[in-house]
Amino acid sequence: MKLKRVQNYSNRQALVKICFIAIVLLFIFRAFTISNIEANDSALKVMASNKSEKIFNEKAIRGNILDREGKILAINLIHKRINLDPMIIQDEYLEALAEALIVPVDELRKTIDSKRANNRKYFIVKKNLKVTDPILKNIARLKQKKQWLDVCEIKFVKPSNTLMDKAKLLINIKLPMKEKIEKKSCGKKIIAGVAVETNAFRYYPKKDTLAPLLGKTNTDNSGVFGIEAEYDQYLAGINGIKKITDSKSNSNIYYENEVIKKFKNGLDINLTIDSDIQFHVFNAIKEQAEFHEADAASAIVLSPNGEILALANYPSTNPNDQQKYSADDYRNRVFSDKTEPGSTMKPFTMLLALDKGVISASNDELIDVTERVGNIMPDDKYFEMTIKLILEKSHNLGTVKVAERLENEDFYNSWEKLGFGKSLGLMPSLENPGILRHHSKWGMKDKRSLSFGHGPMNTNLAQLARAYLVFANDGGLPSLKLIKDSKNEQIKQVFSPESTKKIAEILDSVASDNGSGYRAAIEGYDIAGKTGTAEMVIDGKYSKDGAKRTYFVGFSPVINPKYIMAVRLDYPKKCYVSWDPTLRNRCEGSNSAAMAFKRAMERILVNDPEIEPKLEG
Repeated sequence: MKLKRVQNYSNRQALVKICFIAIVLLFIFRAFTISNIEANDSALKVMASNKSEKIFNEKAIRGNILDREGKILAINLIHKRINLDPMIIQDEYLEALAEALIVPVDELRKTIDSKRANNRKYFIVKKNLKVTDPILKNIARLKQKKQWLDVCEIKFVKPSNTLMDKAKLLINIKLPMKEKIEKKSCGKKIIAGVAVETNAFRYYPKKDTLAPLLGKTNTDNSGVFGIEAEYDQYLAGINGIKKITDSKSNSNIYYENEVIKKFKNGLDINLTIDSDIQFHVFNAIKEQAEFHEADAASAIVLSPNGEILALANYPSTNPNDQQKYSADDYRNRVFSDKTEPGSTMKPFTMLLALDKGVISASNDELIDVTERVGNIMPDDKYFEMTIKLILEKSHNLGTVKVAERLENEDFYNSWEKLGFGKSLGLMPSLENPGILRHHSKWGMKDKRSLSFGHGPMNTNLAQLARAYLVFANDGGLPSLKLIKDSKNEQIKQVFSPESTKKIAEILDSVASDNGSGYRAAIEGYDIAGKTGTAEMVIDGKYSKDGAKRTYFVGFSPVINPKYIMAVRLDYPKKCYVSWDPTLRNRCEGSNSAAMAFKRAMERILVNDPEIEPKLEG
C-alpha cells in the first residue's frame, strides 16, 4: 500500500515537471513569436519610413512664333533656378554644396538652419541662371554617381522590455539593462534635397514692330492678347505630372519614376508675315502718324493669294518691357476698328456698272454732272466727266450718277461677295466684321451713299484690303491667310476679268500728277490706287469736330500686282495744300494717307530685287 502511494507521488511529480516544461516551452515559443511579429512590424515601419513620394509638374515648353521665312518673332528664353529642401539635405554635404553654388559655407548653413527652424521645405537659393552658368555644371557634377561619398551613420537603439531583449542582455551580460545599444553602419549616399528647375519667359525680338499682332503672355506663360491668345491651345502644349518615389535600402537611395500625365511641348506657328516688309511698313506709318499728328495709324499688306505680309498698328509698345503696359498699345486696329471706307469703294461701283453693262468706261462716254441727285450737289467745276475722270478726281456726284443706273439688290450682292459684313475668321476674338445692311432695309439715299463708301456699311481695314485683291486675281477673291500653309482655296469670282483690268488701268492714273492720289506716286514704279476720307463716328454720331479717318488703298505693279496695301490714319490734324507745303489745309486721304502709303510701298519696292524700277525716257 505504501509502495503504491510512493509510486503515485512519483507519477504526479513527473506530470508536474512535464507540465512545467511544456508551459516553459510554450512561454518561450510565445516570446519568440511576439518578438518576430515585433521585428517584422518594426521592419515594415522602417521600410515605410525609408520610402517617400513626391509629385512634380512637368511644364511644357511654349511653341515659337515664326515668320514666313522661319525668322523668330516670339521665343522662350530658358533660365534655370536651384531649389533646396532644407528638411532632407544632409549636413555633411553643405561644404561641397556651398562650393558648387559659389557661396560661403557659413552663409549657406545659416540660411538652411533658419529655414529648418521655420519648417520650410522649399526655397530658391539661385535664380535666373543662364544654361551656360558654371553653377549649373557644378551642381550636375555634385549629383553624379561618381561624386557619391562614403558616409558612416551611427544609430542608437534603446532596448525594449521584450523577452528577446532580455534574453539578448542575459547572453551579453556586459551591457547594463538601461544602456543604449550603439550600431555603426557604413554605406554610400547621394546628396538629397537639391533640385534644378527650368523656367521659360517669352521674348519678342521685333519689339514694338509686331506687338499688337503677336500680343503677349502673362506670368504663367499663357497668351492674353493677339496671336499668343488666339492660338494659345496650339502654342501652350500640355503640362505633365510625374511621381517620383525614393527608397532607401542599406544606405543606398533608389528612385522610381511614374508618369501620371504625359507632357507635350507646344507647337511652333509660322505666320505669313514677312519680317522685313513688316519693319518697313511699321516705321512708315509711325513716321507719318507723328508727322500728321494723327491719333493712330494702321496698315496691311497682302500678296495676290491673300497671304498677309505685314500688319502694322501704331501706337504700339515693346512687349519685353514688363513694367510698361497700356491696352491701347496692343489694340489691333486693322481687325478691331470698323469704319466707313469712303471713296475707296468707288472703283467697285464702276466694276459693277461695267459688268452690268450700264457703262463702257470708254474715253467718249460722258456722264452729266450738272444736276443735283438728292443731297449730292454739283461743284460747278465739270459739266461732263468720263469714268476715268470721275475716279481720278474722286467725284461723288459722278459716282452717284452711275449708281443710279444699278439695282439695290445688285449692289448688295456684289458687296456681300466682296466679304463685307462677314468675319474673316483669322482672329475671331478681336475681329469686328463690320456691317452690311440688307438692301430690303435701305432708304432712298442708301444706295447713293453706298456707292462712295458711306451709309449702310462699315468695315475693318483688313476686309477693305481684301476686296482690292480682285485687281490681282482677274476679278476673283481669295481668302486672307495669316498662318502659313500649303492650302490652295478656290477663288470666288466677283467681277469679270475684262472689267477688272479696265478699272485697274484707270486707277493707275489716280496716282498720277492729274489724280487725287498723286502723293502716292513713286518715281520709277507703277502705282494704282484710290484715296478715301470718312468722318469719324463717335458714340454713334458723326464727329462735330471734323475728326476724320483718311485712306489710301493701292497696289503695285499695276499689271500682275505683287503687293496690295491699305493704309488708314485716324484723325490726322496737320496736312498741307498741294501748291504750298507750308500752308495748312484740312486733312483728307490725298494729303495724309496717300503719303503714308507712298513711304511704306516705296521701301517695299526698292528692297525687292524682283521688281526693277523703270528708267525715265
